[in-house]
Amino acid sequence: MTLALYGHPFSSYTWKALIPLYAYDVAFEFRIVDADHPENVSVVQSAGPLGKFPVLQDGENLLFEATTIIDYIARHHTGEGTLIPDDPDAAIGMRMLDRVFDNYVMNSMQIVVDEYLCNAESPDMARCGEARARLEKTYAWLEDWLRFYPPMDHVTLIECAASPSLFYADWVHPISDKFPRLRSWRAHLLQLRPVARCVEDARPYRPFFPLGAPDRD
Repeated sequence: MTLALYGHPFSSYTWKALIPLYAYDVAFEFRIVDADHPENVSVVQSAGPLGKFPVLQDGENLLFEATTIIDYIARHHTGEGTLIPDDPDAAIGMRMLDRVFDNYVMNSMQIVVDEYLCNAESPDMARCGEARARLEKTYAWLEDWLRFYPPMDHVTLIECAASPSLFYADWVHPISDKFPRLRSWRAHLLQLRPVARCVEDARPYRPFFPLGAPDRD
């Protein structure tokens, strides 16, 4: 049975799961989760406790959480040492960075987005300010970390996690000139073939983003 990924083209975590599938030319079927496809919504709701996408279906297996999906793809559908290093210590370091992008970039960005989605006219500016401050601190940390992680075309768990989180975070809290390495790396990531494909597929949905739809990406 062909793999199936359930998600939405505008979803950052769906991107995270799509990027390794595109990067390593893994055969799969994309099944969009929206109001026009209730059968796909039902699968997602059955997979995890909160019914969130992305969900990967492989035969009778249903997996949720993007990082878990990438672990599964790495183990069963790509060559060894591609997405995640074979060396256990190197893998631990990579998973730590994966958590940085999910918990410190993506989650902080989402706080601001949720405020504007819930109350576009009067978002909680104090809460938004705290989230933006966390993003600024994380940008500074990543700027320093990038001294030891030069841009490359090989897609690993790090690129899968970094690409969608930095794409949207820069819309919410722009990466300033204070962080030239981070700005350059974001631009590099968006030029990678699998990431560029996600950017283009998501383009029609940009008007739904509450903080505008930048034309520069």
